[in-house]
Amino acid sequence: MELTSNEAVKQAVLAGLGLSIMPLIGIRNELKSGELKIIPTIGLPIKTKWRLIWLKEKNLSPVAKAFIEFVRKNKASIEKKHFKPVIH
Repeated sequence: MELTSNEAVKQAVLAGLGLSIMPLIGIRNELKSGELKIIPTIGLPIKTKWRLIWLKEKNLSPVAKAFIEFVRKNKASIEKKHFKPVIH
C-alpha cells in the first residue's frame, strides 16, 4: 500500500493497518490522547534540520519579513512547543 500524505498514514495506523515513522508534529494530539504511542527503537528518532528558504532575488513582503523575524526571535519556544518529544 502506498499512502501519499502524513494524514493518510496516520489514519491507516489508527485503523490498525501497521506501524510508521511519522513526524512528531503531526501526531502530537494522538500521543496526548493515548490513541498512538511511540515505540522506542534503536536509531530513532531521526533528527532533521529545518530551514526557511526563499529566492534571494525576491523582494519579500512586509508580512514575510515579519514572519522571518518572528521565527528568528522565537525559535526556542517554537521548537519546544511543536518539535520536542511528548512525554508519554
